[in-house]
Amino acid sequence: MAYTYTLGIESTAHTLGIGIMANDTVLADVRYMYEPESGGIHPADAAQHHTHHAQSALFAALQEADLSITDLSAIAFAQGPGLGPCLDVGAVMARTLALSLDIPLIGVNHPLAHIAIGLWTTGLTDPIVVYVSGGNSQLLALSHQQYRVFGETLDVPIGNALDKFARTTGIPHPGGPEIERKAQNGSQLIQLPYVVKGMDFSFSGLLTQVQRKYQEGYAITDLCYSFQEYTFAMLVEATERALAFLEKDSVLLVGGVGANQRLCDMFTTMCRERGAQFVACPMTYAVDNGVMIAYLGWLQYCNAETTSLAASTTDPHWRSDEVTVTW
Repeated sequence: MAYTYTLGIESTAHTLGIGIMANDTVLADVRYMYEPESGGIHPADAAQHHTHHAQSALFAALQEADLSITDLSAIAFAQGPGLGPCLDVGAVMARTLALSLDIPLIGVNHPLAHIAIGLWTTGLTDPIVVYVSGGNSQLLALSHQQYRVFGETLDVPIGNALDKFARTTGIPHPGGPEIERKAQNGSQLIQLPYVVKGMDFSFSGLLTQVQRKYQEGYAITDLCYSFQEYTFAMLVEATERALAFLEKDSVLLVGGVGANQRLCDMFTTMCRERGAQFVACPMTYAVDNGVMIAYLGWLQYCNAETTSLAASTTDPHWRSDEVTVTW
């Protein structure tokens, strides 16, 4: 059997990830995560972090895969969306490798890579996709070779809202895991804004209110508990409406926020009551990683979708519904 060895580079935000796959078999998964000293992600600092670790990550991935660099068949990279300076690090690295090795270059849409790895690891074929991360909150479904957005945040993505609340309370970045732990000790549901408009949702008013209540002295455990209950309920309600509207029978949860067990439990309950199947992408691949870029890169390679040097510029605002899906 002939193998295509695809190397994938993830550098959209805080994670520099290098993944290598032999067709659809994972050979290497190396990650270096930028951790800010204070506040959220500083794009220039994160890009500097990725640049500093790029060579080490590449060599570590090749060693883990037991391959020589000349064994590689194609280089895939996250072309967008994401933080501009971080995206550029991965793009420069990908162009350099592709040119020096004279092998195809493949630009990958980051959200669609999350979806692709989710479908591959779960076995679902035609679900409503709930994509929740630091920079994105969307409800998507495949229709006529495009992932159509049927609902999305009108302002702040859920992951970004969690991180902003964490910074207010002194919780280090990323804030989601610690907020989840503190929420387990909360008991009082504090009233917060609940905004669902059709299949769209809004978190900015809720974020402002919960920050204000923290300053007023409300218990951090109760605020974390309430923050999760409100925001997650909004996501579940919008998804249930999308399920009914599109007459689907399954829901796939992808993206870093999908690692939250409370969110998974709420989706499980909703889908069980509707007679639908709920599956979350395994935590290993729910967060940003190079394997998902390599996997979608391989799928595109199999469909002769490569990226010319002239077309390899990054796009921080590249939407998932702007891509024609041929794989």
